[in-house]
Amino acid sequence: MKTIGLIGGMSWESSLEYYRIINETTKARLGGLHSAKCILYSMDFAEIESLQQQGRWDDAAAQMIGAGRSLEKAGADFLVICTNTMHKLADAIQSNVNIPLLHIADATAKSVKAANLHTLGLLGTRYTMEQDFYTRRLTKEHGLQILIPDAPEREIVNRIIYDELCLGIVKPESREYYRNIIKALAQRGAEGVILGCTEIELLVRTEDSCVPLFPTASLHAVAAVDLAMGDGPIKWWGREWPWCRKGGGSSLD
Repeated sequence: MKTIGLIGGMSWESSLEYYRIINETTKARLGGLHSAKCILYSMDFAEIESLQQQGRWDDAAAQMIGAGRSLEKAGADFLVICTNTMHKLADAIQSNVNIPLLHIADATAKSVKAANLHTLGLLGTRYTMEQDFYTRRLTKEHGLQILIPDAPEREIVNRIIYDELCLGIVKPESREYYRNIIKALAQRGAEGVILGCTEIELLVRTEDSCVPLFPTASLHAVAAVDLAMGDGPIKWWGREWPWCRKGGGSSLD
């Protein structure tokens, strides 16, 4: 099994879920006392969130690149960013490391395509919903159509993520807000909804939605296990990645 490099801490609440899902999936597949080979670099989310607010994405990228390089030096075979929003910097990180980065939008799109759906609602931070780094990958690379909530609903979604879920606070009234926003997206034509913030899975469950949900943290974590256990070279980011340590891999194409 290859070694998974996790860039986490954004927030640690969802990074905890990544670690749990990766190890539970590994144990389920291999049995016995097996667990995943992984290395975690946990960021201080207060520092990252401040850079987000100030629009200092270059400074945030420097920190993320440093984390990626540290994981590579520590022996990681590939990288997993345990957050949707910071995939805004995925290209910069990939350009500055020599191991592949497993993109969360690719893992999500694979599941959406398997369900034979085309039009998806997207919930996430305001950066993920309003900027194009995430929706562009889903539309241009995977041919999906993406709907986002209206502006007042986006503000509610974003506030709940940062003021509650990232602090481990789960409120029934916030779950109801999300239920109504999901319903509104479905009424606009969404065949399913992407939970495009890893913390949202702490709040929303299948029974809260009238359409299929695609929980990105869970899908990303399972895809990491798929890759760690796979065989053969992979092709991402316009190039083929032979494994420099143990060989193997799998493709999300």
